[in-house]
Amino acid sequence: MSARESADAVAEAAAVLEDATRTGFPCAPVRSRLPEDDVEAAYAVQRLLVERGVAAGRRPVGRKIGLTSPAVQQQLGVNQPDFGVLFADMAVPEGQTIAPGRLLQPKVEAEVALVLGTDLPYRDPTVADLLRATAFALPALEIVDSRIADWDITIVDTVADNASCGLYVLGGTPVPLDRVDLRAAPMTLTKNGETVSEGTGADCLGSPLTAALWLASILADLGDPLRAGEIVLTGALGPMAAAAEGDEFTAHIDGLGTVTTTFASAATERAAA
Repeated sequence: MSARESADAVAEAAAVLEDATRTGFPCAPVRSRLPEDDVEAAYAVQRLLVERGVAAGRRPVGRKIGLTSPAVQQQLGVNQPDFGVLFADMAVPEGQTIAPGRLLQPKVEAEVALVLGTDLPYRDPTVADLLRATAFALPALEIVDSRIADWDITIVDTVADNASCGLYVLGGTPVPLDRVDLRAAPMTLTKNGETVSEGTGADCLGSPLTAALWLASILADLGDPLRAGEIVLTGALGPMAAAAEGDEFTAHIDGLGTVTTTFASAATERAAA
């Protein structure tokens, strides 16, 4: 595929994903529109979509790391992590319900969020660099979503689709890293009071800190390093759980606390109106 053909394929894939977002109808996998197994082309689609989002007034506030849990990799049939961009309009405060129809095919993951206090510009960051750069950690729920119908995705599809970003919910009590062992911390995710996912920090690439180091190195190499104030969702600590109207999810991570979100039902929304 020539450079011109590749650029056209990237633009076409981006247009298909944008149309799915605009209409609320998931699209066919975009991998067939891009060079086979070309992850770099998929990131080119992601960058184009992010650039268009910024041009439309959306504000980037951090990054997410995806596909860090072996369980999630197995669920989706992939074998490597990826990353996407978090925007301010993706944040859902605790206590605020998620409106029906806001997402296409939501699934919920429990994660550790890191909030940076200083830049992390090194291509070969150490754990010490990361510890110094991180202001605090929070428990988080990432509500992943796919514009691809039936979650029929490969690594190419999810990367192009901004790493299947949807929304995220952060806990409200910051915890310094010297007060918690993120690698050993157990996680439990409940749905309507029943446990649907379990894991530990070690299930996230060996540790959420390892995942964050991977991301920091990749972004520094790309010339777009992590910056002070940015949020990093470090990746799932266990399997994803499908979400529907009326569902309530709560994640508990030892040492970090809990975080909860609720998906409103259409009937409740109509009654409130």
